[in-house]
Amino acid sequence: MTSLYRDLKIAVRHLLKSPGFAMTAVLMLALGIGATTAIFSIVEGVLLRPLPFPEPDRLMVLSDLLQGAEIQGNGEAGVTVPDIRNYVRDTQSFSSLGGYQNTGFELSGIGDPAPINAARMSGGVLPALGVQPLLGRVFTQEEDNQHQQVAVLSYSAWQSRFNGDASILGKKILLDRKPYAVIGVMPRNFEFPLVPGHLNRSELWVPISFTPQELSAPASANWSYNMVGRLKPGVTPSQAVSDAARTAKETVRNYPPFMAGFSIHPVVRPLHEETVEQARPLVRTLFLAVAVVLLIACANLAGLLLVRAIRARRETAVRLALGASARTLLWQTILESLVLSVMGGLVGMLLAAVLLRVGTSLLPETLPRISEIGLDWPVAGFALGLAVLTGVICGLAPAFAAMRTNVNETLKEGGRTGTAGGHARLRSALVIVEIAVALILLTASGLLLRSFEKMRQVDLGFRPDHTLVASYGLPRKQYATQTAVDEFNRELLRRLQALPGAKSVGLTSFLPASGNNTNSAFMAEGYVPPKEGSIDLATLVQVQGDYFRAMGIPLLHGRLFTEGDKADGQLVVVVNQKLAAQSWPGKDPIGKRLRLGTQSMETPWALVVGVVADVKESSPDAPTKQQFYMPNDQAEAFAGSLASPTDLNGNGGFIALRTTVAPELMQNVLRATVRSIDPQLPLYQVQTLEHAISDSEAPRRFNTALISSFAGIAVLLAVLGIYSVIAFSVAQRVQEMAIRMALGSQRAGIVRLIVASGVKLAVAGCAIGLLGAWGASHLLQSFLFGVRALDPVILALAASVLLVLTLVASLLPARRAASVELTQTLRAE
Repeated sequence: MTSLYRDLKIAVRHLLKSPGFAMTAVLMLALGIGATTAIFSIVEGVLLRPLPFPEPDRLMVLSDLLQGAEIQGNGEAGVTVPDIRNYVRDTQSFSSLGGYQNTGFELSGIGDPAPINAARMSGGVLPALGVQPLLGRVFTQEEDNQHQQVAVLSYSAWQSRFNGDASILGKKILLDRKPYAVIGVMPRNFEFPLVPGHLNRSELWVPISFTPQELSAPASANWSYNMVGRLKPGVTPSQAVSDAARTAKETVRNYPPFMAGFSIHPVVRPLHEETVEQARPLVRTLFLAVAVVLLIACANLAGLLLVRAIRARRETAVRLALGASARTLLWQTILESLVLSVMGGLVGMLLAAVLLRVGTSLLPETLPRISEIGLDWPVAGFALGLAVLTGVICGLAPAFAAMRTNVNETLKEGGRTGTAGGHARLRSALVIVEIAVALILLTASGLLLRSFEKMRQVDLGFRPDHTLVASYGLPRKQYATQTAVDEFNRELLRRLQALPGAKSVGLTSFLPASGNNTNSAFMAEGYVPPKEGSIDLATLVQVQGDYFRAMGIPLLHGRLFTEGDKADGQLVVVVNQKLAAQSWPGKDPIGKRLRLGTQSMETPWALVVGVVADVKESSPDAPTKQQFYMPNDQAEAFAGSLASPTDLNGNGGFIALRTTVAPELMQNVLRATVRSIDPQLPLYQVQTLEHAISDSEAPRRFNTALISSFAGIAVLLAVLGIYSVIAFSVAQRVQEMAIRMALGSQRAGIVRLIVASGVKLAVAGCAIGLLGAWGASHLLQSFLFGVRALDPVILALAASVLLVLTLVASLLPARRAASVELTQTLRAE
């Protein structure tokens, strides 16, 4: 220990003799290790950390693989209400099993009404998760079956909305204006469902208590529910699948006639896998990108240490001549590298902490468990381990260079300098590696930027400018009849249309970019499906008011809905261009008919009166779907035999208000107008339509910005590496340059000679980098839109940028070499 302390003091003393070198090395490593640690904290929090539940490996998701009837999509769905009831009752593989569904409520009775996110759960979900409440208890299956109105609060809701009231248990809160008794509060870190992003975490949980409508035959085709369960000890997922398959067969036998062509196959997989599935490609790509940046930083550090070792050759030779062993020199050099890398790691952890504090809120909403991302002990251990590994690896090259010093030749050289060929080749190899990896990142950045620009040029099918949108939901207790709902909607449209600055206003059941679209089966008159028994699916949108003009959806043919399209009149629909082209190719769709459901369903025909543009339903790069629109007043008649007496149409949805002024200026006016009709009704997500679209583009924008940042850092480090190698080479060869000029070489020739050496390094690095970009192309393809992973324009542009920067980095030391004073330099020699 005493010897280590003495060696450490010597290493620190040596480094303090060159404070500029030490600070440069520490900051360079801090940048690489800090960025890597910040990204690793995301990897650890999202992908690697076990779920925050007891024995999380036994928690499984149970879902259906839907087959038959030519179902479009990947076939994997959630579960239905009959599934939940049957799987819970008849399977034997789970110690606890339950179904759940995300929902939203209007919370009132404690200040201003507010929208909150919540989850409906059957009685087996919370026991399956195995987390005990902080206060009170969770609800039981009996309370679920008996439709008991009880609620369990999240810790954050208890603190923020109820001020941490210690006597909250037993108190009543109003959810959609119905009284619910608070029976429990969950711990601080409890979160479920584990939904992506910051914004959609559940603030409370209530029994699922299926309604008569959910238990009706048409609802058997609603796969919008989810299930989670805890396997019994010793039971494997494959055994659980076999167990559930027997129950699924019985469920299918009881399907209504219109679902006769369907079959389901249970899927059982870990909850952790389900949670991280969508985030895995993004996180892996980020980690690969930041690892490349760290590699460049390490190459630069190794180059700096090698330069330092070369400059200290005479000192090393003297120490060897006085009896120092090669092993001692090796240890001392690696120790100096370790001191630099550990200091860089500590500074990097501080940088990572700052990056996480600032950047966590900027993470895309596709990442789950964002609240668990942070600098915990595993992340700190990773950072320090990375720093030690970096120090050892980067110290090896200069250490072996020092060990290979020839004592006699070095002492005979005196003050003369040379090229130190072997060392020069190693430094050049490090720079070539830096250029190669920088080119890969620069290419990736260019591809993502071009892809993002292509996506922004996509025709959305509507005009998002000057449009304000918001969502709302009418509580069933106060709006129990269709008449009450219709009166509210008509009055809302009337008052909004009368506002100064309002151009047109409409209501809709679906808003583009909201991502909440659903598929509805439909039959088109005269259309023969490619396969017998196949089902045509489209997005069904109910609208009211002047919706198409409010959204800026252009009419291509026919007419839009009018006030004459009433419930007791001719049923009419407006279809999008894709549906018209697929159902009636080469024909005029106006006057054709379509109806809801399948061949066996008794639903009335509706007349096609108009064709509008195809509307992008989510991200601009998502494929366009078939769509058709119906007047809200005709929704009940259009459903025909599928309608239920308990159905209410238009009791929730979205408001679209096109304005003649900046839409932001109308937000408070919109809220005030709604309150003037119902003072307790809150509005959700009041925002401009442009902002709503921007949210759907956020993941791709985040990827582009982050990869571009890494590419910029990589290019900067690579250029610094080129500059340092060329500058040091010039310093080593200053006498050679003086002799050349003394023998007749022109200064311009000296500049060309040195610049050419830099360009050679850049060309070699770009050649290797292009091969690397080809090898990494398959990783990028899933993130690109409208651009090939091997786009020749981007590859050529990235290589050209690096070559130009290399010229600039080489030109400065080249001009310095060409301006040496011959007399002084030769006298010094």
